[in-house]
Amino acid sequence: MISVIIGGQWGDEGKGKLVDILAQDADLCCRCQGGNNAGHTIVVNGTSFDFHMLPSGLVNPKCANLVGNGVVVHVPGFFQELEKTVYKGVDPAGRLFVSDRAHMVFDFHQVVDGLRESELASVRPDLALGTTKKGIGPTYSSKAARSGVRIHHLIGDFAEFEEKFRACLDAEWRRYGKFEYDVDAELNRYKEYAVKIRPYVVDGVKYIHESFAAGKRILVEGSQATMLDIDFGTYPYVTSSSTSVGGVCTGLGVPPRLVSKVYGVVKAYTTRVGAGPFPTEQLNSIGDHLTDVGREYGVTTGRRRRCGWLDLVVVRYSNMINGYDSINLTKLDVLDQLPDIKIGVGYKYNGEVLSTFPADLSLLSKVEVVYETLPGWNTDISNCTSWDELPVNAQKYIKFIEENVGVKVEWIGVGPGRDSTIHRK
Repeated sequence: MISVIIGGQWGDEGKGKLVDILAQDADLCCRCQGGNNAGHTIVVNGTSFDFHMLPSGLVNPKCANLVGNGVVVHVPGFFQELEKTVYKGVDPAGRLFVSDRAHMVFDFHQVVDGLRESELASVRPDLALGTTKKGIGPTYSSKAARSGVRIHHLIGDFAEFEEKFRACLDAEWRRYGKFEYDVDAELNRYKEYAVKIRPYVVDGVKYIHESFAAGKRILVEGSQATMLDIDFGTYPYVTSSSTSVGGVCTGLGVPPRLVSKVYGVVKAYTTRVGAGPFPTEQLNSIGDHLTDVGREYGVTTGRRRRCGWLDLVVVRYSNMINGYDSINLTKLDVLDQLPDIKIGVGYKYNGEVLSTFPADLSLLSKVEVVYETLPGWNTDISNCTSWDELPVNAQKYIKFIEENVGVKVEWIGVGPGRDSTIHRK
């Protein structure tokens, strides 16, 4: 059985906490796309873990973890994150693996990431994408251009690795000029990493299929979210990978029929980081309240997130793409103090209601959001442990979402801890 957790908005929905909960019963937790531009925070027994590249299932001592072929791996970052996790008491021995087909992020990719942003901004400031500058986009570009370097190259013939490394760097130099980069020092460093990472490397496709055949319960942890998908998101203000459910198949090498359940994680309001359209954004006291109460600052970058009302046009669209079996509604407690709560239920353009989320960002920037206003509950819900304990107006808010999206809300987040989640069975 393979269960998948997908972000239903622009990321930062709180996917890591659901992964942590479900990983308690999982035998294998996988990442299938993205890199260390992701940021999943979970709190276990008062200890906060920030995962960027490693699967969140590491906190479960009985769960194995796989970084799939669709992930781009910054090897130094991999070991830095692993060291921090071990320091907090996690033992990854024999439980952490990396696909030999995963592509590698080098420091020069990160340099190029910054150069690309500067280049776009010099044309017009609003063209800058607001990337994390972790080198993710340039690495996927190298992959698509068939000049990338994979993990199996690193642990194989080092002379061949060096040849591919230099060719990949030369391609960037030809495009961006010969920026300063100590090639020899980098290669010497990777000779050490080749030895260090070898015990973690497996044939990812073989590993996951053997796990499935053995009846193992497999959990896939999506990174970023559907509205940042390279195909279905607000392009070009997106990430560089397939963040929707299709990325599970390509990023792990599994057929669609093996996916048995898809959980959509949706924040009770909406946030996004970086540039790009955001129809329900609130540049006012409401936005400030959501930012401050929700502690909306990026795990990876520390950047302040943009905040706004829940947008059900976005959630319905992401459900069309992913086919959610149920929804995990997170951070409902952030709305506790608001007397009235708005929900975006539709978009109008030139007086006409749009039938779905538009691909044209020029059109999207001109839409009028159709809102429904629901009464708040003005009650602290952080200690609620069941559906019946929630205030009536909080229940109405959740039922409104279910009726408009057509998917049951199975999990409800009322606080940051693992135990601060209500499960509606």
